[in-house]
Amino acid sequence: MSDFNLDKEKSIAALLYIIQKVGGSLDMYSLLKILYFAESKHLVEYGRPITGDKMVAMNHGPVPSSSYDSVKFNTIDSNNFQNEDNIVTAERAPNLDCLSESDIECLDESIAENGGLNFGKLKSKSHDSAYDWAIKNCGKNSIIPYVEIAKAFGADEAMIEYIKTSSENQNCAFDGH
Repeated sequence: MSDFNLDKEKSIAALLYIIQKVGGSLDMYSLLKILYFAESKHLVEYGRPITGDKMVAMNHGPVPSSSYDSVKFNTIDSNNFQNEDNIVTAERAPNLDCLSESDIECLDESIAENGGLNFGKLKSKSHDSAYDWAIKNCGKNSIIPYVEIAKAFGADEAMIEYIKTSSENQNCAFDGH
């Protein structure tokens, strides 16, 4: 089954939004976990993730792959972020036109729920059944399917079917014949 496609502009907007909402800088781990939980919440509530970033099962839990590349020290997107000792600072305001009302709602909820959690609590919380599924079935550094994330966050069967159909439709190419 296909997963969703990354919207890089939306990914950058979401990261910048989180950083702005917490005061202008945030440690990289917390930033990426807040985005993971917002993506998961949006997936279950609205049937699609916010950015479509691939979630990778890394040592310390799920990581949105492209977002990680945008903010990690050796590959940082310096037009948008600075990273000093894994503290990420926004270099500009987020483009809010990229984010829907539901995107912002889930980002705000995730910030409220996870912004004050320390590394250990974020790690424990993110080592969920989707993470466990990926490690068991595909191994470390594998992509966690969005359907498994939806299951881990309580999506019912109807929503899971909707997510499957939506991701497949997003990845279909029609040739017009």
